[in-house]
Amino acid sequence: MAELRAKRDAVRGADLVELRLDGVRDLSAAAALAGRRTPVIVTCRPAWEGGRFDGSEAERLALLTEAWTMGAEYVDVEWKADARALFERTGGQRVVLSMHDFEGVPADLEARVHAMRTTGAEVLKIAVHARRLRDQLALLPLARSGGVPMALVAMGEAGLATRLLPGRFGSCWTYGGDAAPGQMPIARMLEEFGVRRTGTRTAIYGVVGRPVGHSVSPAMHNAAFRAAAIDAVYLPFAAESLADFFALAEALGVTGASVTAPFKREAFDAADEADPVSRRVQSVNTLRRSGRGWTGCNTDVNGFLTPLVRRGPLTGLQASILGAGGAARGVAIALSSGGARVCVHARQREEAAAVAEACGGTTGPWPPEAGSWDLLVNATPVGTYPDVEATPIPAASLTGGRVYDLVYNPVSTRLLRDAEAAGCEVIAGLDMLVAQALQQFEWWTGVRPSERVMRAAAEARLKAMVEEDGTSRV
Repeated sequence: MAELRAKRDAVRGADLVELRLDGVRDLSAAAALAGRRTPVIVTCRPAWEGGRFDGSEAERLALLTEAWTMGAEYVDVEWKADARALFERTGGQRVVLSMHDFEGVPADLEARVHAMRTTGAEVLKIAVHARRLRDQLALLPLARSGGVPMALVAMGEAGLATRLLPGRFGSCWTYGGDAAPGQMPIARMLEEFGVRRTGTRTAIYGVVGRPVGHSVSPAMHNAAFRAAAIDAVYLPFAAESLADFFALAEALGVTGASVTAPFKREAFDAADEADPVSRRVQSVNTLRRSGRGWTGCNTDVNGFLTPLVRRGPLTGLQASILGAGGAARGVAIALSSGGARVCVHARQREEAAAVAEACGGTTGPWPPEAGSWDLLVNATPVGTYPDVEATPIPAASLTGGRVYDLVYNPVSTRLLRDAEAAGCEVIAGLDMLVAQALQQFEWWTGVRPSERVMRAAAEARLKAMVEEDGTSRV
């Protein structure tokens, strides 16, 4: 109980603090409420509803009734519980009636909500598990039907929009913290995503991929929106498929999106229009809603080239590319368009040959021979967190002039550290990430954002990730 009270009083930025008594050994409603400085919801979740209380129902409901009697702003009781005595005592005032489905979205959700409305509870909480983005759509019509205030939550990474855009879903409040699947710390909700600032007219953007939890793009674009005083928010969309994203985008009116793995080729096929660069690389990393549907463009190519051309011309440069996926294809075409001689290296020789053919280049052995390149580009994910000590090639092979690693998390990869130790000039993936994001933002809004603001936001988010998971990433 002492720990609960300490954590209660340490909360900053919340309007309500939920006190989960089912995690407390020395249970006491009076002790939980004493000295509180913030309004509270008292909850004692039973094991059968995903909580930790395994005592009798009589004991549990007596505890909630005591908390209500002692002035708790709200108590939370489960719809499945036999809480008739509590409702007779309270008339439903200051009672949150909650329903949780940790498996998915129940087929009879609307019928359940209708039954819950008849109880007289002051607030209804509906929490379902989103396995895909479009699962959130089941929550949209619930609050719109009017009546009782509702808190609507789709648990899991795919349900994050319900937490960050409560107004769009008609929720009376949203939940932050780290106690449930998909929850986000309050400070990040307020500072990075501006939950208090978003409204029904706020333009929605986001990054579409699987997974996207590691992305620093939300930090960059939200910082740029704030700096430019644009009423917009940028979210992570963990999509099952591109069609899954489009279903949610249509319902919420999403304005634009960044596209990352594994959907860039699919986004090119799905776009109603695409720019010349996208058509050449057969890949789209940026989408914008237009009157004719979705327009696609590719900012990866220019984003990749920007840090390079600052260091000198590419003409005649011998470039070796590690990897043969979509990123490698874009890099190969970008380098060849700048006059570099391209050689593609991959364990899958057929895939390497396909990339080389697309840019008029050649293929080479894996790993590249020592002394065979002026520029080495890592277009594989090797070295990405959490495998921060992995490297695509041994340090002894780093004998060229410049090494460019597209991995940006961590900022300084094992490959880049080895290359610096070998005397090579290095370019970090964060340089490309910021450069392509600048172009995305301008294409969406017509406003040229601050490179300094975007880079600082990305670096701060990467640093915060280290602090959040306690892992050392250089």
